[in-house]
Amino acid sequence: MEFDFDEVEDEEDSPFPEVRASVSNIDDPEMPAMTLRMWFLGLLLTLAAGSANIFFNFRQPAPSIVSNVLLLISHPLGKLMALTLPIRTYRLPRWLAPLGLGGYEFSLNPGPWNIKEHALVYIMANVSIGVPTALNAVVVAELNYDVKLGYGFNALLILATQLTGFSLAGLCRRYLVWPASMVWPQNLIVCTLLNTLHAEEEDARGGISRFRFFCYASLGAFFWFFLPGYLFQALSIFSFVCWIKPDNIVINQLFGTSGGLGMSIITFDWSQITWIGSPLMVPWWAEVQIFAGFFLVYWILCPILYYTNSWDLSYFPMMANQPYDRFGEPYDITRVLTPEHTFDVDAYNNYSPLYLPASYAITYLIAFALSAAMIVHTLLYHGRTVLHGFLHTRIEKDDIHAKLMRAYPEVPDWWYLMTFAACFALAIVTAEVWHTGIPVWALVLAIALPVTYIIPSGYVYAMTGQNITINLLAQIIPGMILPGKPVPNMIFKAYAVQTLAEGTAFVQDLKLGHYIKLPPRATFLVQLISTVLVGLMQVGVKEWMFSNIKDICQPQQEDFLTCPHNQVQYTTSAVWGLIGPARQFGAQSIYHPQLYAIAIGAVLPIPFWLWQRRWPNNWNKFVSMPIMLNGIGLIPPATGINYSSWFLVGFIFQFLIRRRHFGWWTKFNYVLTAACDCGTVLAILLIFFTLQFPKGGINLDWWGNTVFMNTADWKRLPLRQVPADGIR
Repeated sequence: MEFDFDEVEDEEDSPFPEVRASVSNIDDPEMPAMTLRMWFLGLLLTLAAGSANIFFNFRQPAPSIVSNVLLLISHPLGKLMALTLPIRTYRLPRWLAPLGLGGYEFSLNPGPWNIKEHALVYIMANVSIGVPTALNAVVVAELNYDVKLGYGFNALLILATQLTGFSLAGLCRRYLVWPASMVWPQNLIVCTLLNTLHAEEEDARGGISRFRFFCYASLGAFFWFFLPGYLFQALSIFSFVCWIKPDNIVINQLFGTSGGLGMSIITFDWSQITWIGSPLMVPWWAEVQIFAGFFLVYWILCPILYYTNSWDLSYFPMMANQPYDRFGEPYDITRVLTPEHTFDVDAYNNYSPLYLPASYAITYLIAFALSAAMIVHTLLYHGRTVLHGFLHTRIEKDDIHAKLMRAYPEVPDWWYLMTFAACFALAIVTAEVWHTGIPVWALVLAIALPVTYIIPSGYVYAMTGQNITINLLAQIIPGMILPGKPVPNMIFKAYAVQTLAEGTAFVQDLKLGHYIKLPPRATFLVQLISTVLVGLMQVGVKEWMFSNIKDICQPQQEDFLTCPHNQVQYTTSAVWGLIGPARQFGAQSIYHPQLYAIAIGAVLPIPFWLWQRRWPNNWNKFVSMPIMLNGIGLIPPATGINYSSWFLVGFIFQFLIRRRHFGWWTKFNYVLTAACDCGTVLAILLIFFTLQFPKGGINLDWWGNTVFMNTADWKRLPLRQVPADGIR
């Protein structure tokens, strides 16, 4: 396909200033992208990172390997391969002509390591190394409901849910990728980092390079983690106030680190600080709103509800990852299950209602408010923009980036349609062959949800950076149509939630390819192949862990492999899938007043919108109720310390250093967070596989590793004792 470069004006650029500052408006169509070294590095790093993230998924605290870390690691490796591999062209034999490969030429070293190869490695990682929602659902089915379906089912479920999102993303390109108004601000940081790494390494004023700084900081983070992670673990669970008063339940609940509200603020463990995300990556204005939401909800509202014993909260631990029965014990799901793994109403009436600890009661209260606040906020702040986008997206004038992309053949829509059809067939196979209990019509409905939401949610996300989730909707609908069936409910939720989340991630990376001027068919292959291979590897890692690690997912597991995310998944499956929304939040339930939060959430954005319209200024335009409410949605399994320490570090770097030392911040801030992530991850893996796992491990039993275990915070003691005959 030929492209007339004369059509592009010399000074033409994006109409959006933030894009102009981050994205290059020139391209070299001859630059190699689909190289063997790109495939080797990309698959090696993504398979390793995807496997490590599965391990971290079952640990608390633990970091996660994000794609930005692999972006930085792959750069020196790519440059090393460019320096060492032979510069020679190889030709395949002509007898391969029937396969279309006869006479094909390739090189192990086509030239310098370039930005397009680098971007493809990043895309490969960004769409594949995260932990699939469906995998946590599988673990809950096996551990809590004793439904073991095997590797084949697990692998097909993972592939079906992820690749359905992949196919939807491709079909939405004309709405969410090609228009210039689809900015996708998350990609601008990646573009800036890529352009920095492939430009001059040394600062014009001299000084240390970004790459050398990354190496030094990674080494520092690696060696430092041996203190809070192994030698002196009290530096991680740094509940020093609780050490002074270990038996005072109120003090431990307020200042505790393990099961408290984190008012002690300080921890020396990077994996604790970044549990909810890196504080060096989130803009300061967003950090202020997230912490304001946390402060109002968990440091003010939560203690009021708990200490007044609203909803019988004070009979249970304040921060816990599991539901309880009326006797104050963890809810025994097996007592309300039939042999067919469905809900037994008579057994439920004879046993106990399901009681929520304060952390979960607050979570659902906020979720109800957020479900309405997000819709009202979007209509008030972005309603005209969304309407304009639906009416004019197809005729929007191409910017320079869209013009430059004409040099490359586009991916036909039928490629994505075939992928969608194949994934839907896989979904039917997994449901029918393994007899999961979910009917085909429910699968159709589950997939219809992300099909309906991907364009409007993707549009708002691309323009504003606010991600619309359907998590609550994906729990209420199956709870109503498949009552008393927790496993089918989890499968429904996996298809609905993960398909939309994966679809959004795939669209985001398609836009990154658009900015970097990657051949669309190269992006298609990289996304497809990495997703399939990493998904299969992750299922294998999960199978190995549960076959070889002692007491995994138990609360006192010695290596902290307590499966916090699976506890959350289990609780939601019990609340929505087994007992059902009608019984848990119906008129006869003590939690019924939480439904009024929907109306409150619908009203909350209105006064802020009126305030901004009446008195517009430079800071109140950033006020967003969805950010305040959505930002605290990681509790549980996160606890208070993960927010308070996160905000403290964010204040230092995103406010103080950024304001007073902007040059340093611009050059090193994002490199520092990636280096700390990388060093901490490597240290955790080394400690586990060399000091903790082999032959029972080497445990250091001294005050610095046990002082926090002798507190009410660690034991997660409730304020009140349950009466002998249970809660009435």
